[in-house]
Amino acid sequence: MEVNKKFKPDPSLKLMDQVRQVLRYHHYAYRTEETYCSWIVRYLRFFDLKKHPEEMGKDEIEKFLSYLTVKRSVSAATQKQALNAIVFLYKKVLDINIDEKITPIKSRQMKKPPVVMTKQEVVRILSNLHGSNLLRARLLYGCGLRLMECVRLRIKDINFGNNKVYIYATKGGKNRVVQLPKAILQDIHSQIAMVKELHKDDLAQGYGSVYLPPGLINKYKSSAKEFMWQYLFPSKKISIDPRSGVMQRHHIQESGLQKAIKTAAKKAAINKHVTCHTFRHSFATHMLEDGVNIRVVQDMMGHADVKTTEIYTHVMEKDINAVISPLDTLP
Repeated sequence: MEVNKKFKPDPSLKLMDQVRQVLRYHHYAYRTEETYCSWIVRYLRFFDLKKHPEEMGKDEIEKFLSYLTVKRSVSAATQKQALNAIVFLYKKVLDINIDEKITPIKSRQMKKPPVVMTKQEVVRILSNLHGSNLLRARLLYGCGLRLMECVRLRIKDINFGNNKVYIYATKGGKNRVVQLPKAILQDIHSQIAMVKELHKDDLAQGYGSVYLPPGLINKYKSSAKEFMWQYLFPSKKISIDPRSGVMQRHHIQESGLQKAIKTAAKKAAINKHVTCHTFRHSFATHMLEDGVNIRVVQDMMGHADVKTTEIYTHVMEKDINAVISPLDTLP
């Protein structure tokens, strides 16, 4: 995301309010805002709030990041996330360039093969899910969606004309298109019909708007109340948007599906660490096993580099019946 360095936060605001102001000015996702603010607060508290960050720099940043590795045993990805948040504070909020290279004690990046289910295991888990959780899990597996991609789907993202699902602003800000499985067409139609009735009731009560990115809401003033922009999986309750203060119906909380899949895996007696993301891993692996070209799978997964997709070739089920052990070839 390109950030305009000329923007200056209101100096009369407290530091963390300045951080939020800059994040919101540049349209960072609310989840990113929460994450960055959390890391910045932890960084400041690590030094007991005795110093303003303007009085600190490379040494303090390295000390905090090294602490995360040595004492907290965080992963390499978590340490990098903390570094990104702190660098954002200095460069974008305080307008202080950290010219020296930050070299903390680094977390070891353990590369593990992805956990993948067999097709039979997928069937067993799905048989232990019901209602909308079953539909969402089938979308995860049938389209290779990430969890948040699934819960953030909007009505307009489903195209029945060509059986496609359009996924926007995903990881890395990319867009992609995947095939909509025929097996869930009727269930998707039913879900949309339910959302339509819910939206009608909301409008009748003076609500009916949904969150839209600032750029869109500024361009299309009334679009927030249009049916096409409503979430495919709306929350049961209307709530106040933490940024705009508007009463809106947001999408469901992702935790409900996470808990349902964990419970279903336990009932199915599958001794693997099955999460929502396991369905995405399984989607890619099973596509390759079925002979789909790896470049096609790469596009459907939204991978920038085919090497990321190649990871799944290492966990594919391979036919080794024709392989002869060298022991059997000894004279």
